[in-house]
Amino acid sequence: MERRDFVTSAIAMAGAALSGGEGRAMAQGTREFYQLRKYSLQTGPQLALTQSYFEHALIPALNRMTITPVGAFKLDVGPETPSYYLLIPATSVEALVTLDTRLAEDTEFLKASTAFWAAPASAPAFARVESSLMSAFPGWPKLVAPKSEKRIFQLRTYESAGYGAHVRKVQMFNEAEIGIFVRTGLTPVFFGDTLIGHRMPSLTYMLTFADVADLNAKWAVFGSDPAWKELSHRPQNADAEIVSSISNLYLSPLSCSQI
Repeated sequence: MERRDFVTSAIAMAGAALSGGEGRAMAQGTREFYQLRKYSLQTGPQLALTQSYFEHALIPALNRMTITPVGAFKLDVGPETPSYYLLIPATSVEALVTLDTRLAEDTEFLKASTAFWAAPASAPAFARVESSLMSAFPGWPKLVAPKSEKRIFQLRTYESAGYGAHVRKVQMFNEAEIGIFVRTGLTPVFFGDTLIGHRMPSLTYMLTFADVADLNAKWAVFGSDPAWKELSHRPQNADAEIVSSISNLYLSPLSCSQI
């Protein structure tokens, strides 16, 4: 078995073990998968170089692979600024596992990415890149890009102390919480269950808003919603029992973002 086939199979099996029947649906390609990349940068030339790499090399190459829409974001509020985030959706694990190999075979990409990929150690293009691989929730199986008006984005990650608690939180979203989000005016972009990444077990989702005032107003509506209060007070649903840490980042789209 080739390495990429082994990795793809292993990830699908892990999803099945965690999600039961949902894992089988995931393996059959009925949901999307996401690669979320975080580019840690230093203030100065790295910012323009990385943004140019996204715009002129990486995103066009991904689009040629029929991977679209690709999200590119700047961290506005949160730790470790400056940082850029890249959200890459795909219909299969293999498309993401083999991504760098296929990029290296794309002559147009290699030509456009020279300044970034060949940056010398004395002037690196970035400080570090971290990646995670996620599967979409059954309750929100495909990424939904917002309207192309001025937007901000909220990227939230929930960590759990154990896998039982993590699975319970995912079930809350799939069974009711996503529906309450939509009904109370929150606008999801994606929900992802982390298959490979750091600080597992965890889930990550993204919401979009017109601005910070809109964000605060809509979260207030959600927080006071009777259905949410009832759901969150059910036995074993309290955050203290199933969520050990929450990361909350505010992002704005780069000019090259397709989301």
